[in-house]
Amino acid sequence: MAWTFVCPTEIVAFSDATAQFSSRGAQVIICSTDSEYSLLAWRNAAQKDGGLGPVNIPLLSDKNHQISRDYGVLIEEEGIALRGMFLIDPHGILRQITINDLPVGRSVEESLRLIDAFQFVEKYGEVCPANWQKGQEGMKATKDGYAAFMENKTGDVPMADQSSPGVSSTKTLKQALTNGH
Repeated sequence: MAWTFVCPTEIVAFSDATAQFSSRGAQVIICSTDSEYSLLAWRNAAQKDGGLGPVNIPLLSDKNHQISRDYGVLIEEEGIALRGMFLIDPHGILRQITINDLPVGRSVEESLRLIDAFQFVEKYGEVCPANWQKGQEGMKATKDGYAAFMENKTGDVPMADQSSPGVSSTKTLKQALTNGH
């Protein structure tokens, strides 16, 4: 929302990273429930005055709230949208959704990591495990692929025993904690 406090930090951060997004073939578009006139005034105002200043990304007005409603981020009673980020691939497929509550901004670094991960999956046909970063190996989406990944990561093959602690539904949390598992 224009003239607030977290939104401009996000817009400026994403604008500052325009080259990083472009190098991945990605484009950032900011959509707001504010009018185009409010967005223009916000963009033309200096940061010291609560404005954005010059930014390198388009600002799209959703004053009738249809885009926000279609993407499921509109707070109808207030007429404002939650902080949504939607990664749409070149085929028009929605690949990732992040929706933050109003007081918490989104991460440029995580957005770039997600783009890298989806591009890796598309190019190599492997999956990206938790905390995967560009330049790291992926993992085959098989039981053997998982075992090999975990062995390389920890030097230990994962347990295959389905009755191990943590899988058993009969063990209580207190029992598991006192046994050190």
